[in-house]
Amino acid sequence: MFSKILIANRGEIALRIQRACRELGIKTVAVHSTADADAMHVRLADEAVCIGPPSARDSYLNVAAILSAATITGADAIHPGYGFLSENADFADTVEAHGLAFIGPKASHIRMMGDKITAKTTMRALGVPLVPGSDGALPDLETARSVAEEVGYPVLIKAAAGGGGRGMKVAHEASELEEAWSVARTEARAAFGNDEVYLEKYLDRPRHIELQVLADTHGNVVHFGERDCSLQRRHQKLVEEAGSPVLTAEQRDAIGATVTDALTKLGYRNAGTLEFLYQDGQFCFIEMNTRLQVEHPVTEMVCGVDLVREQIRIAAGQRLGYTQADITFSGHAIECRINAENPETFAPNPGTITVFHAPGGLGVRMDSAIYAGYRVPPYYDSMIAKLIVHAPTRAEAIARMQRALDEFVIEGVQTVIPLHRKILANPEFQRGEYTIHWLEKFVAAQ
Repeated sequence: MFSKILIANRGEIALRIQRACRELGIKTVAVHSTADADAMHVRLADEAVCIGPPSARDSYLNVAAILSAATITGADAIHPGYGFLSENADFADTVEAHGLAFIGPKASHIRMMGDKITAKTTMRALGVPLVPGSDGALPDLETARSVAEEVGYPVLIKAAAGGGGRGMKVAHEASELEEAWSVARTEARAAFGNDEVYLEKYLDRPRHIELQVLADTHGNVVHFGERDCSLQRRHQKLVEEAGSPVLTAEQRDAIGATVTDALTKLGYRNAGTLEFLYQDGQFCFIEMNTRLQVEHPVTEMVCGVDLVREQIRIAAGQRLGYTQADITFSGHAIECRINAENPETFAPNPGTITVFHAPGGLGVRMDSAIYAGYRVPPYYDSMIAKLIVHAPTRAEAIARMQRALDEFVIEGVQTVIPLHRKILANPEFQRGEYTIHWLEKFVAAQ
């Protein structure tokens, strides 16, 4: 087992990793920008190293500074968390080239799944169902027209190197295809430096279902069930559930077996999440995230497993120590992302938190690094907390989340808590009747 782990991240996820390390008896090194000098993950780490100014490019994305920090502190492994360098294959390669363990997948798999076309081609070959569409990048507009006619409108043009909704355009009919093609390529080039795009059938009422997996270095792969992440605004998740209100245990078992079989054949390592669009009983693979997910706590709550602890154990060469038959699912969990944003305009609202009280009680979990007097910096993502609840049933989980949201006190910055209250009180949400398009319409109607 490792003796010291450097955490190449900040905020709540850095603190989350620290907790797992402490329970395993592992020392931690926090890295931070000058803007995060007073951050909780810095205060609670065994050691801390400043790696640059506020800009993420000059600090949390500064590979040389991070590796230098690992060297001078004697760390023997690096955990990247999520975001920043977590899905940077070159970073993973560099970490291991310097004799450190990268707590995550192989660089080759990060690289493979980072290209959406390669990921889809790979999964198709491994027997994972896909959304109907082009076999690869579209060489020209005429090919796009041909594929669109074959799969039927509406269609979606997507950036091959895309993410976060950038480089994605819908063409509802043939007359809209040329503009969608042009705009998607322009956005892709600007955002990712790569204007390759592909085409797939646009599903009009899908849900976003994802499967959490872990794989050790001894050929053992298990899944921990599904999360329903359909409540999104501009492709950014806001509320997540485990399990999905619309899946049966039989459906979970079937897609889980497909996924674990595919990753066993691939020789995958560590944590990963396969994301699907689900409509009319059919799963269609869209991408794989080769890292820990923001919403991993809802899976931990229903399965009773510490996913970060397992990541560390796997990276240290240990076996999972259990099989799929040992994984059980208990109750229902919901996560609300608490962002420092105007709840109506969603404009970021950094500032100093003047009053803070975290909700508590049975089945309530708060993953956050904020405190009274903490200054939310303007340089990073606006998410400042994750509120998670667990209860025997979905109805009880909703009631518990409503109570927890009412108990949450935060002053000094605006948050999306008022929007969460509205969502939880909505009859359609309470019945589980929503798709990935539901939240956009709900917000527009407010």
